[in-house]
Amino acid sequence: MTSPLRIRPIEQTDFPAWTPLWDGYNAFYGRKEETALAPAITQATWQRFFDPGEPVFALVAERDGQLLGLTHYLFHRSTTRIELTCYLQDLFTDPAVRGHGVGRALIQGVYEQAKAANIKRVYWQTHTTNSAGRLLYDKVAQHLGFIVYSQEV
Repeated sequence: MTSPLRIRPIEQTDFPAWTPLWDGYNAFYGRKEETALAPAITQATWQRFFDPGEPVFALVAERDGQLLGLTHYLFHRSTTRIELTCYLQDLFTDPAVRGHGVGRALIQGVYEQAKAANIKRVYWQTHTTNSAGRLLYDKVAQHLGFIVYSQEV
């Protein structure tokens, strides 16, 4: 019998199981092979999860000792609120378990962490081509119509 899905904070010992999920997430957004993130970025990201001075956090979805998904989020100030805001930056599930509630459970886990920190708003962005993700997102949040602009400086 399969054990229940568990959403929990990431642990130092998760690095070998987290790495393929992280690589899969980055590949989904075109960061692979010659455009892959530098190993130093992955190492810095990993270290931030365990640095109490950093506002960056990670949850994983685990079943039967296997990591099935990840989410990374951060708390930050906003000019439109007194309390902090939560940005859900990364969400990825193993393709083999998509459509089985793992992504939804990870989002719910972020909602719970935000509530525990007295944060009232969680938001994220996704690419317009992420139709599978957007099917879920439309069920668990409200699309406010914003368009994201970005420029490397």
